[in-house]
Amino acid sequence: QAIQAINGYTNMTAEEFTNMIFQKIDVNNDGELTLEEFINGVERDEDLMELITKSFDLSNVLKVIQSG
Repeated sequence: QAIQAINGYTNMTAEEFTNMIFQKIDVNNDGELTLEEFINGVERDEDLMELITKSFDLSNVLKVIQSG
């Protein structure tokens, strides 16, 4: 939920958001993400890379806190 709020994905539930991420990068469809799947998936998906990058950029966190 925190990653969603920081990145503006508030139009879906946390479960829907997680399912979207798994659909993008769980290449063997086993319902689990290995570190290798995660890294490869993020590297291949430009939108996901941006999402992860924003999540670790604390200036976005500060903006969310300031806006209430």
